[in-house]
Amino acid sequence: MAENNPNQNQNQINIELSEETAEGIYSNLAIISHSHSEFIVDFIRLVPNVPKAKVKSRIILTPQHAKRLMKALQDNIKRYENQFGNIEDPEAGMVPPMNFPTAGMA
Repeated sequence: MAENNPNQNQNQINIELSEETAEGIYSNLAIISHSHSEFIVDFIRLVPNVPKAKVKSRIILTPQHAKRLMKALQDNIKRYENQFGNIEDPEAGMVPPMNFPTAGMA
């Protein structure tokens, strides 16, 4: 019979995902800005030939969490490219449209 480790349950997090959240929100543009105490990532959906775009979701992170997210994305992109090949960036070097803020684009 296995012994229960009392510390085992302390390290587990029960994460709940609602059906609505599980559907996700499509975004093809992210605008990133920051202050001393937080990073703000606005996820936007651009539609061709439509001059107006709405922010679909805004995520506010501490600088520490923003850095952890960056590292997690780098790790996942590396693993993705090892499995499926290099991700091409056809928009590299493109200048953002003039009507969008340029605080930081991703």
